[in-house]
Amino acid sequence: MNRLHIDSLSISYNNKVILSDIFLSCEKGEIKGLIGRNGSGKSTLLKIVFGIEKPDSKFVKVGDKIIRTISDGRNLINYLPQDNFLPNNVKIKTIIALFLAKESRNIVFNNPHVKPLLNKKNQVLSGGERRIIEILLIIHSNAEFILLDEPFNGVSPIIRDYIIQYIKKMKASKGYIITDHDYENVINLADKIVFLKDGFLKEIKDTSELVELGYIPKTTYNIIVCP
Repeated sequence: MNRLHIDSLSISYNNKVILSDIFLSCEKGEIKGLIGRNGSGKSTLLKIVFGIEKPDSKFVKVGDKIIRTISDGRNLINYLPQDNFLPNNVKIKTIIALFLAKESRNIVFNNPHVKPLLNKKNQVLSGGERRIIEILLIIHSNAEFILLDEPFNGVSPIIRDYIIQYIKKMKASKGYIITDHDYENVINLADKIVFLKDGFLKEIKDTSELVELGYIPKTTYNIIVCP
């Protein structure tokens, strides 16, 4: 079974350490939740793993293949950025055909949330409609490991719940690392949680540790984890 292995990942800006000697791994069939306060470096970490941000150091591999560039990671790692990436003035059905292999393309074409949008262009879609198409494109790409940065950004509660269930349904075939400011959904979706603070990652063995770390108040913990 292939495994995404991240080690010795560090980056600094203007002599300020953002990430320090990060170690993180993810296996196929696993959803790993990455949480931490705004500005802690979560998005930076995912961008470095994918290859669009240059670190001071990193070691990334999938299985036995070392990933140094985006090209090395093609068909192995894919990344959903926070910001929308669909091109304007192109019909959604054309975008899907360009992004996906035929077998995956048909799955997305027939998705009930996508079907009514196929002949529309990206710029006329709502933020939630764009987001669900982007997520489906990334999930149904050939990549074995999926990095999701703020997947619930700008979506309605109904679409958010659909995305959560869809990720769970697709869990067996890929590995996921997911981060979102809506940490409640990350906590309840993920198999394992890692917490990023002051440049260091800490594996959370019990969600009650997040109360001790001051990340969530006890009253909130009782609501979202112990209903």
